[in-house]
Amino acid sequence: MFSGIEELERKFIDLSDKINDPDIIADNAVWRKLMKEHSDLAPIIEKYNEYKQALSDIDETKLLLEENDEDIRTLAKEELADANARMEAAEEELKILMLPKDPNDDKNVIMEIRGGAGGDEANIFAGDLFRMYSRYADAHRWKVEVMNANESEMGGYREISFMIIGQGAYSRLKYESGVHRVQRVPTTESGGRIHTSTVTVAVLPEVEEVDVKLDMNDCKFDVFRASGNGGQCVNTTDSAVRLTHIPTGIVISCQDEKSQLKNKDKALKVLMSKLYDLEQQRQHDEVAAERKSQIGRGNRNERIRTYNFPQGRLTDHRVNLTIYRLDSVLNGDLDEVMDTLITADRAEKLAMGS
Repeated sequence: MFSGIEELERKFIDLSDKINDPDIIADNAVWRKLMKEHSDLAPIIEKYNEYKQALSDIDETKLLLEENDEDIRTLAKEELADANARMEAAEEELKILMLPKDPNDDKNVIMEIRGGAGGDEANIFAGDLFRMYSRYADAHRWKVEVMNANESEMGGYREISFMIIGQGAYSRLKYESGVHRVQRVPTTESGGRIHTSTVTVAVLPEVEEVDVKLDMNDCKFDVFRASGNGGQCVNTTDSAVRLTHIPTGIVISCQDEKSQLKNKDKALKVLMSKLYDLEQQRQHDEVAAERKSQIGRGNRNERIRTYNFPQGRLTDHRVNLTIYRLDSVLNGDLDEVMDTLITADRAEKLAMGS
């Protein structure tokens, strides 16, 4: 590991020189690319310097243990224990920092929420989850853009797709793919019985055209009049777009924008992300055939979480996490859940590499 870090250290020094070169600064695109590489390496180099400082302190303190003065030796033992603790902590953090980074982590996210088993109650809970993710995005100062929404008569959504735009959005939300189960007494239930319903969530990284080879001859576009809320302009013009990808049969509808062109652009973004995700899922399935991943990006049909309203309980089944503050979670306070999933994922990857 440390030979690899030393190579990164040399690269970091070289990048430090380049980002201060006037000729490179003049080329904004190149300079921004190098600045990102530099900032990505900075935490590793900073922690490596802490590790080397701790090693140096250990060597210096060991010399003091040879002194004749008992007080000096006692003090040296305390300093040695502190230096060893700092060295071990820095080493563990370096192992995490050196894990291969998901290339999609910095990308925006396209999320799709669909009501599953449970009829109206499932659709209502789909609306609750959309609100939860929207509030979580607000807390992180990310932007939410609805791309298509099929509202339910009783409230919530049969289906809603939206984009979350912000640095690191995918790195935290990628674990949300799967089946979310809700247990509660529906507002439509007069007998007070607890119902169990399900909602499916899909999380896709937004991808650029360079990530996906898309032949426009494989795409069929239809336009239609948008329905639902949106004002007279939305409802009286053929601004909505339905995109069909003929080879895969994927169909995407976008009607949130009043401009047909903008809806077409959004539909293409969703399609590229879906095609990219199909390839990623194929690779994931190949790996899973040999070794089942506990967390990862998971299976679309995997039940990942239960929201139990009578007990005010949320349980994430992948990491055996149970917390009893369901209201705050549904109001967007998801960081404890996300942090636990990220930590477990890192621990699993470290175990695989050991």
